[in-house]
Amino acid sequence: MSKISKFFKVGSTSSKNRGPTPQEAIHKLRETEEMLTKKQEYLENRIQQELTTAKKHGTKNKRAALQALKRKKRFEQQLAQIDGTISTIEFQREALENANTNTEVLKNMGYAAKAIKGAHENMDLDKIDSLMQDITEQQEVAQEISDAISRPVGFGEEYDEDELLAELEELEQEELDQNLVSMGGLPSVPSASLPSRPASKKKVDVNDDLDMEQLAAWAT
Repeated sequence: MSKISKFFKVGSTSSKNRGPTPQEAIHKLRETEEMLTKKQEYLENRIQQELTTAKKHGTKNKRAALQALKRKKRFEQQLAQIDGTISTIEFQREALENANTNTEVLKNMGYAAKAIKGAHENMDLDKIDSLMQDITEQQEVAQEISDAISRPVGFGEEYDEDELLAELEELEQEELDQNLVSMGGLPSVPSASLPSRPASKKKVDVNDDLDMEQLAAWAT
């Protein structure tokens, strides 16, 4: 049995009672990331040192230069492996964080569902319908009361519109007369008698004959 198989076998037997929580697993993964990041920095420094050593010896000591380049290659391979490992750990950590978030969301939604259920336990749909009907009726009554209050009060009396118009005309005539009086009054009737109407033709002729007779007697 390989060491890896033994490791997972031991881990599985030890975690039968209680597995790690998502928070614990995320914490462990973060620690591993930090350790690998430090390893990355170390390897990058070693690669730079070996490169400097190879340049330093160059053609003077080819054997030492080649050994430095070989070490540089090994460090680069290790660095590449660590880069891949960190990427895998980051992916696993993000998956755990998302799963933990989803778990918390579902848990809170479950609490909310229980709270809603508890709030609805004491509610009777028939009572709710009856209550809503009562509310509607009371709103209608309130509207009728508002309409009645805002309606002009006539005290139950009805008037003939024609009589009112006639009275209005009288008032207008009185106002017109008052205006005429204030402007000097109506024109006065002349005191002198008007000329009498001319007598008929027949009467005029008789008078003319009498005048002629009187004139003749005076002349004689």
